[in-house]
Amino acid sequence: MPDSFSPDCPLVTAVMPSPRFGERRGPGGPDAIVLHYTGLPSLTEALACLAGPEGTVSCHYVVEESGRVLQLVPEHSRAWHAGESIWAGDTDVNSRSIGIEIANPGHDFGCPDFPQAQIDAVIALCRDIIARRAIRPDRVLGHSDVAPVRKRDPGEKFPWAALAAAGVGLWVPPAPPADGRFIVRGERGLPVEALQALLALYGYGLDITGLFDETTEAVVAAFQRHFRPARVDGVADVSTVTTLRDLIAARDASLNASRASPRV
Repeated sequence: MPDSFSPDCPLVTAVMPSPRFGERRGPGGPDAIVLHYTGLPSLTEALACLAGPEGTVSCHYVVEESGRVLQLVPEHSRAWHAGESIWAGDTDVNSRSIGIEIANPGHDFGCPDFPQAQIDAVIALCRDIIARRAIRPDRVLGHSDVAPVRKRDPGEKFPWAALAAAGVGLWVPPAPPADGRFIVRGERGLPVEALQALLALYGYGLDITGLFDETTEAVVAAFQRHFRPARVDGVADVSTVTTLRDLIAARDASLNASRASPRV
């Protein structure tokens, strides 16, 4: 890694090169964004992990609590942010994505709110990347979406709805939690198969086995963290399934509209 490089985004305040990167694998450039929280008590510790000589991970951008944006890895390179992960059948999410770490201690340290200045900066950064790389709304993801068994970030307190309202990511109003039919771990049969098929159709890495096992529960919880954050319990209730179906319909309508739009 050179001592420095030219930032890809005009919003970058400073470049802090990380030694951990590589060449992207496969054709084409990145077509997804993965959002994380740093999950450490301080920004200093997070930057030491992401860019210091002893760390094991990296990312393309870090957004500080103040809204300052740092770039650690050039966008054309493959950063080490997603780890073992899968989305839409692709098991090399690092090669397909741009990783953004948002400075926040996360669940292990009280899960504090994200400051508005920070969220505004995340939105502006994502909008710039989306415009330059034509990233689809449904390809703006959380770390918990692509690694649901291992990860919880950026968490249920992250304001996905506000991002979508600003043109970043896909969102539908979640159906409110209510009593009624639900599917839980240990159940098996056609309703479980149908649920797994819907989650896989949206992109989650989940085998269709007909058994509501630990992995299925983790994927349901990841979906809830992103799209139905009012209750994150891994239980596939009516609210969760309805929101999932509405989300797939919204994605498909967006894709169809995009295909039908005349190209200039």
